[in-house]
Amino acid sequence: MTDNSKTILYKTITELTEISVSSLDKLFEIADKRQFQKGEFILKTGQICKTIMFVEKGYLRTFIEKDGTEINTDFTFEGNFTTNLKSLRSASSADNSIQAGEITTIYEFDKDKLLQLYNVSAEMESFGRKLLEQLLIAQEEHSNLFKIYSPTERYHYLQANKPEILQRISLSQLSSYLGIARETLSRIRKK
Repeated sequence: MTDNSKTILYKTITELTEISVSSLDKLFEIADKRQFQKGEFILKTGQICKTIMFVEKGYLRTFIEKDGTEINTDFTFEGNFTTNLKSLRSASSADNSIQAGEITTIYEFDKDKLLQLYNVSAEMESFGRKLLEQLLIAQEEHSNLFKIYSPTERYHYLQANKPEILQRISLSQLSSYLGIARETLSRIRKK
């Protein structure tokens, strides 16, 4: 692991929980660094998700296919974790896909190796619980976007809270994420 990636991963983990250097070293030891080209899949619908992914560089796009159309449900940028929680937890087939949105470097943490660490260390178990909470909060936030806000409000929410999505994601991908037609998104942006 390079010093830079250690810094990004270290910062993210230590902001999430208090953790000793020896536990961090154990986490780094089980991290598998991988690089993907734009469009390559990390997880395909129907596969079983066996890892939690940390994005060091680039971004990951999570989407569901419905009636031949891809519906974006999440974008994970540098310094953040993602996974398919349902598939990871239950060892069932994933109902979504995770794909590199650009050249992307990630660290994958194998579920079984993480569980082994959780079993031998209370602070590792605490890390796992807080990571799970963070992932659930992100999913709840996305779900609430559609329960509470109009399309225009959703766009303004992203402007205020997730500007990197507006800066790095194409209009077509963004309109899918917001659940609106591309033409509607163009009108909202012109106001």
